[in-house]
Amino acid sequence: MEIKIGIIGLGYVGLPLARLFATKFPVVGFDINTKRVTELNSGLDATLEVEKELLQSVLIEKPLSKNGLYCSFNSDDLKNCNYYIVTVPTPIDKNNRPDLTPLYKSSETVAKVLKKGDIVIYESTVYPGLTEEECVPVLEKISGLKFNIDFFAGYSPERINPGDKEHTVDKILKITAGSTLETGIKVDELYKSVITAGTHLAPSIKVAEAAKVIENSQRDINIAFVNELAKIFNILNIDTQDVLAAAGTKWNFLNFKPGLVGGHCIGVDPYYLAQKAQEAGYHPEIILAGRRLNDSMGEYVASSIVKLMIKKGIPVNNSKLLMLGITFKENCPDVRNTKIVDVIKSLSEYGIVVSIYDPWANPTEVNYEYNLFTSSELPKETFDAIVLGVSHKEFLNLDLEPLKKENVVVYDVKGVLKSKIDGKL
Repeated sequence: MEIKIGIIGLGYVGLPLARLFATKFPVVGFDINTKRVTELNSGLDATLEVEKELLQSVLIEKPLSKNGLYCSFNSDDLKNCNYYIVTVPTPIDKNNRPDLTPLYKSSETVAKVLKKGDIVIYESTVYPGLTEEECVPVLEKISGLKFNIDFFAGYSPERINPGDKEHTVDKILKITAGSTLETGIKVDELYKSVITAGTHLAPSIKVAEAAKVIENSQRDINIAFVNELAKIFNILNIDTQDVLAAAGTKWNFLNFKPGLVGGHCIGVDPYYLAQKAQEAGYHPEIILAGRRLNDSMGEYVASSIVKLMIKKGIPVNNSKLLMLGITFKENCPDVRNTKIVDVIKSLSEYGIVVSIYDPWANPTEVNYEYNLFTSSELPKETFDAIVLGVSHKEFLNLDLEPLKKENVVVYDVKGVLKSKIDGKL
């Protein structure tokens, strides 16, 4: 039987995967964002994850007519696929509880075209058990088919690192799993056909789900530890970066840096694991403690900046501050769950007027997500404070002198500025 793949969700995860599979199989990439689909069909990826030449090389004009990628916002184009891969976001709500709406909606979309013998694979990061307890019932209810009799499920968690051109999807070892032994082997073989780094077939979907969610929880806890160290060392007037450099000379020291923990993975996934643990009657302590500390860092950075301004005799109320960067990480346009917003919010509460400059961020997207105005052009005015929030390559050697008032505070959140600074995390 010829493999025909439907990818549901064409964002940072779905598009690189769809492009990769399209080199060997007929692929339909589906997304509800009509603007996004139109741009992709013209060869433009606004996320910058897939280069124009690579994308154009796999695009085809008719769905499933041959090996290649057909992008669509019409779910009918998915009808003749036999493998469906769901790559939608798994966000949290304002109370830090998992928001499963994208998973439910995408499962409904797949269920309407699901046929006997089809396999539905989920890549979205979830808590252990979610695929079979939440997604599969939706597939069953709408399709009228029976799980593990008429159709089957798989799980292969995404490990995409947005903006990383070295660790691309084909070069990252992939965890795979299936709802039956036979399905697991099929899922594993499917990914193995395009993932040059290899695969690891987990014994069950729950194991694969748990493995993914602890990857990011582990990173979150380690970053929380060094963030706490930064707070301690700042009080003791010790340079945190110097301490970490010294400690890092030991062969088994874990090299984590302090910082703002945002994005759609590390700042979110621990809440999914915590939610499942609480449902099972266990209240996680370390996981949530790490989350609380990392979530507090935006306010900590803002208060540190204000203290430096006061020490320098700079009036805080109505002062002008330039924030360099608003994306969640360097050299990447993704602004989802960026913690720079927390810093800006806290600074604004002190009466500081914040201007944002970010050559990577889409101003329209920033305004839509956060009701903030950002510029892609460097301002021509001067500021009472300048804060490097994101270490974009454009900022590393940026001449700050034309942006400074005579009395100014320069704060480096990332610890990368080569010019003279007044404070850093």
